[in-house]
Amino acid sequence: MSTKDFVEKDYYKVLGVPKDATEAEIKKAYRKLAREFHPDANKGDAAAEERFKEISEANDILGDAKKRKEYDEARALFGNGGFRPGPGGGGSFNFDLGDLFGGTQQGGQAGGFGGGLGDVFGGLFNRGAGAGAGTRTQPRRGQDIESEVTLSFTEAVDGATVPLRMSSQAPCKACSGTGDKNGTPRVCPTCVGTGQVSRGSGGGFSLTDPCADCKGRGLIAETPCDVCKGSGRARSSRTMQVRIPAGVFDGQRIRLRGKGAPGERGGPAGDLYVVVHVGTHPVFGRKDDNLTVTVPVTFAEAALGADIKVPTLNGPSVTLKLPSGTPNGRTMRARGKGAVRKDGTRGDLLVTVEVAVPTELSDKAREALEMYREATESQDPRSALFESAKGA
Repeated sequence: MSTKDFVEKDYYKVLGVPKDATEAEIKKAYRKLAREFHPDANKGDAAAEERFKEISEANDILGDAKKRKEYDEARALFGNGGFRPGPGGGGSFNFDLGDLFGGTQQGGQAGGFGGGLGDVFGGLFNRGAGAGAGTRTQPRRGQDIESEVTLSFTEAVDGATVPLRMSSQAPCKACSGTGDKNGTPRVCPTCVGTGQVSRGSGGGFSLTDPCADCKGRGLIAETPCDVCKGSGRARSSRTMQVRIPAGVFDGQRIRLRGKGAPGERGGPAGDLYVVVHVGTHPVFGRKDDNLTVTVPVTFAEAALGADIKVPTLNGPSVTLKLPSGTPNGRTMRARGKGAVRKDGTRGDLLVTVEVAVPTELSDKAREALEMYREATESQDPRSALFESAKGA
């Protein structure tokens, strides 16, 4: 891919969002398209796989505020694929776009766009004739991968280690990443192994593009590998044991550094993003870091007060003291019996009381209630209601 091709790539169009789209709109568009074109849902469909790559590349840039800002500035700078001179036109330009986009950070990793884009822009401009011939091929960071996992309610609260099957580009196993069937590729004579070629563009600077003959690898396969066709890269599937931390929420996106696709030329691996889906529980619910439960009590317990036992998630029951005269719907708190917080402490268990009205009564129970009604017939719980209605 040439520099011109890259600058003209419209990532907003790839995700189908406007240029002023919010972060939430970009994330929503990406998730929708990623589910539609994910390789696992389109097995054997090369077009869907290529579309998934484009969507992932677009999300990698637009989903990161810093990368998106630099991308927008790059497109504004280059306009319709060409460099925009300053006021007065012409003249020579003696600066390095590598400085503009972050250059190279300590350790040799491309800065700015973080690998894939840093390779394109990091050596785009040379500092005039004194910069020396050619540029050094930079290590390339591996692709970020996004996957999804479904956890039970209990696993989400307590954390879990789950197997995750992923597909990504990796060094071809058939040729050990050389691209050559015999494992003996030769150095590309066009770029002399750098993977890049420079061309003069006037004005005191030169443009650097990936070498078209070796496709930026710096090597040419004498006998191309039957599996990767000389590219040195092939689709690889692997199963990884991934630890999901305790206390995750439904829809949460977890970043696992260095667990994505392997890098190239000694570059670091990409990151793995896992979107978590959480199932429901027949008894417990969740509100932030607190768990919730509704506990039925009898009328006598609510009226007279009682000590009631309440279940907890994966633990022994707790006993709560129900005060006399407890109204229906009152919520009490069992401290430290909720979900795990980020600091390792636990939230609370919120217990809501629900007075259970019996549907069938024994003769003895009915007689007792009749006696209770007679004893309290002077008490009208609706009297205040009617008084308020008259005064309104």
